[in-house]
Amino acid sequence: MGFINSGEDKERMGGGMLEGVEKIFEEMQAMMKKLKKASYEKNMAEFREKHGHYFKEMMDYMEQAEDKEKAAKDIGTAFADRVEQAYTQKGKINGRVQADLNFFMIYYTFPAILMTGSSYAKAVADAVCGEWGGRFKNSKIGYADYDTIYSGFREKILGIF
Repeated sequence: MGFINSGEDKERMGGGMLEGVEKIFEEMQAMMKKLKKASYEKNMAEFREKHGHYFKEMMDYMEQAEDKEKAAKDIGTAFADRVEQAYTQKGKINGRVQADLNFFMIYYTFPAILMTGSSYAKAVADAVCGEWGGRFKNSKIGYADYDTIYSGFREKILGIF
């Protein structure tokens, strides 16, 4: 795992921080389909087991960083860079794909960041959310923790899935 320690290290970010993090979206369609309380709980457990190392990497980076605010911004930028590179086609991200990415961020990515239990989790979530909203069209999204989202389910969320 490569971490960014200074401005010159930012040049190396392409091969460093959060390398491969775009893979968290690979099963997005299946994980969002017919989302119910039981499937959300199961999906989140599997998601964290498979991709938890990315969220640990974020918190480890925050732990060792001297400038916490800059470190959180670096994480937000690296995360958005990798997603943008993976999902941009012909210079933009398809609107439907972007909507799916946004929902996935809300239901899985942000709760997983917050579930790390790190004292830096909220700062990282804020930075990722800010970068995401500023970077992607129609993507000014918010986030909530897992328990808040989970408790919002009845059998079907909003009765629409």
